[in-house]
Amino acid sequence: MSGRRWITAELCVIAAIVGGVWVSAQQAPLPYGPPRAFGDSITGAFEGWFDNQDGSHNFLIGYLNRNLKRAQDVPIGPNNRIEPGGPDLGQPTHFMPARRTGVFIVTVPKGFATDQKLTWTLTVNGQTTQIPLRMKLDYNVNPFSDVAVGNTPPRVRLVESATPVQGPVATLATATTMSATVGAPLTLNAWVDDDGKYSSGSNAPVRDGRSPVEIAWGKYRGTGEVTFSSEKAELKVLKGGGVDQPFSAIGTVTAKFSAPGDYTLHAVATDFSGEGGNGEVCCWTNAYVKVTVK
Repeated sequence: MSGRRWITAELCVIAAIVGGVWVSAQQAPLPYGPPRAFGDSITGAFEGWFDNQDGSHNFLIGYLNRNLKRAQDVPIGPNNRIEPGGPDLGQPTHFMPARRTGVFIVTVPKGFATDQKLTWTLTVNGQTTQIPLRMKLDYNVNPFSDVAVGNTPPRVRLVESATPVQGPVATLATATTMSATVGAPLTLNAWVDDDGKYSSGSNAPVRDGRSPVEIAWGKYRGTGEVTFSSEKAELKVLKGGGVDQPFSAIGTVTAKFSAPGDYTLHAVATDFSGEGGNGEVCCWTNAYVKVTVK
């Protein structure tokens, strides 16, 4: 990542958590400090909050791992906790390098007041950061439709007959469950449908040949290593492919596990708007798979 792009990513995190980042007194680098290959901190990123139909609310949360060449594993506990109510409220324990937008949600009840807050604390490489999660009006977002053309997130099914999930609303409690064997490839399929809508700040057409939908997989939790056959799923297009054309496809990857145990894998389906919505808090979909490896 170039220096300019890194600074932009850092500023996004600062904007998301302004007034809320606390860095320990161990002389940890400031959020806008230069990136390192390893040995640096991880900061949570509060993307915003949105309502559920039952009156409850969701905090949408991502993170910035400043270790550009090293993923970090931080088990749930004193070094990775959300309080009150935690320490485990569904956050990742495996952190991929660089900025990851809207990775998970935390749901709070209808009566959660604007002066209440949750706090996510991360201690990595001896450096502690905290972010508050509050229902400030300025952070009320709509991850289900953009304001330009009414673009909506892809609909994703990890089981063909399942009800699709749409938007960043998946939770570990609703994750698909699978089993695998150490060293043997596990096939992961994702059925996706999308409206094919596209817009940009300049209204320039799509000229880079990108797919209407891309599906990226990663490890979310688990003690061993997970190796994927490719960074993004190979798509078999069922229909569509152009702007404003309804699009359907099946995306497939395989995963291998280095050790037995319980794992969670994370799939992110992005549309023409790209990772993180290209500045809009829309339009992508999260999905999870829990895998028991023997």
